[in-house]
This record gives sequence, C-alpha cells and structure tokens, in this order.
Amino acid sequence: MVENQSDVTRNITTFAMVNIVVAAAVMAVKYLAYMVSGSVALYSDALESVVNVATAVAALLAVKFSAKPADADHPFGHHKAEFFSAIFEGAMIIVAALLILSKAYAAISAPTPLQSPTIGLAINGAAAAINAVWAYTLISRGNAWRSPALVADGAHLYTDVVTSAGVIVGLVLAVLTGWSILDPLLAALVALNILWTGHKITLQSMSRLLDQAASPDIEARIRRVIENNGAGAMQAHDIRTRQAGRALFIEFHLVVPGMMTVQEAHAICDRLEDAIEAAIEGSEVVIHVEPGHKVKPEATGAVNL
Repeated sequence: MVENQSDVTRNITTFAMVNIVVAAAVMAVKYLAYMVSGSVALYSDALESVVNVATAVAALLAVKFSAKPADADHPFGHHKAEFFSAIFEGAMIIVAALLILSKAYAAISAPTPLQSPTIGLAINGAAAAINAVWAYTLISRGNAWRSPALVADGAHLYTDVVTSAGVIVGLVLAVLTGWSILDPLLAALVALNILWTGHKITLQSMSRLLDQAASPDIEARIRRVIENNGAGAMQAHDIRTRQAGRALFIEFHLVVPGMMTVQEAHAICDRLEDAIEAAIEGSEVVIHVEPGHKVKPEATGAVNL
C-alpha cells in the first residue's frame, strides 16, 4: 500500500523523535563503559555518541522544517532543510574527531593501565548492538521515505558500530598483551575513521544542496516513462533533474508537430506528468512545449518519439 505524503511526514517525524531517545540511551551506556574501564578508546566511542544526540536533535528540527508547505517566499517548498542537518552532522563528527585526537595524544604521552576492561567491553558491546539494529532501521526507512536526514543518521550510526567493533577488538588485544599504549593508539585510529566519515557526509550533502542530479538509474526510468507515454509528440530533450530533500524536480522540452493545437499538446503533457509522477515517487514535473522545427537530432540523452 502506498503511503500518502502526510503519513510519510508523520512517520519520519516520529522516527526522528525516537532517534533522539535511542541516541541518548546509547550515549549513557557508552559513557558508563568508559567510567568503568577508564579506557581512552571507550571514551572516544562515548564522545561520538554525544555527537549522535546533537545530530539527532538537528535531524528532528530539519525534518519538521522540511515538511512545511510551499509559501510565497519558498515556492518550491522547504525540502532542502534536511541537507543542512546532514552537513551539521558531518561538521559535528569532525569536531568530535579532533577532541578524541587531543585526548589520545595526552594518553599516549602518559599511558595509564585499564581498570575493569572486561565489564567496560561488555557494556560497550551492548550499546553497539543497539546501534546496529537502529542504524539498519533508520537507513531502510529513510530510503523508503526518501529522507536524507534519516539516511545520514543511519549511515553515521553504522560507522559508530564499526568503530565500536574495532575498539572492542583492540581493547581485547590490549588486555591480553598488557600493552596499555594500544588503548590511546586505538582511540587515535577511531578519530581518523570518523574524521573521514564526517568529510564524506559533508561533501555529499553540499553536493545535493547545489542541486545534484538524480541517479543514472532514476534518469533512465524517466526516459522510459517518456518513451512509453509520449505518443503524439516528436521528441523530449534537455531533460534535467535536481534533488531537493524528498522532492525530485524534473523538467524537459517536449517537441510537438507545429500544427498541433494547444489543447492536444496540453493533453500529452498531462499524460506525461501523471505517468512520471506515478513512476517516480516525490517527483514534480515541468514541461516546456516547442514546435516541430525545434527537434535536436544529435541531442545527447534526447528521447525520440
């Protein structure tokens, strides 16, 4: 069953609210693991969870703002607000990485033995398991509802899970070998890993804010729909797309015979718009009609009808 947009918006908002609760709970559990063990690596894992809470709050605000309907000042809607949440998340991750590197450097300069590493690792493992389940849920639902904020949060949590797994393996080695220096060195590796993640999230979101085109797969689907529903027209060319949050804006030129009436051309446009918007959920289509002599025989990506 296809969900209507109001239901989708409500579901995204609910998930964004639950995300804050989950992030806060995981942060508390991870901080407890650090307090019990005194491990710098577990401290780095806990600090990343502080970032999770901050970005979860930002995601909720972005989701609520992006759901606002179009108005006189924003005639295309507020969909891009979710990209700002993802950029904020990337920036916060980078800040957390720098703080962890600072802590790791201090610990490398003056390494200290771990206190209760086994208990700390068990607690941290439980937090990682919660994050793994929730990350999968956020990404699957975020993709289904086309929510960049939920997908970005889920991707970040997956990185957190990988980080936690690396921390656990590294600390087990530190305990078995007795090499306390492995703890801060591991924390530094964690910091570099999440620094790279923050860099990727920020660049991806910046690209989308600059009107990134739809994926090649979606653009191919658009061309197939035009080909299957453009009877009566001659060609569709200059097909352009831009992604804005959950909305995908599509525009192209439709060439029709010069003697065709406006009413006939309009009927073809209506048919194409309905077909594309049914095939590509969240799409909004604008078609510019042109007379027959505007055909572009050599146009790249044109659909000849």
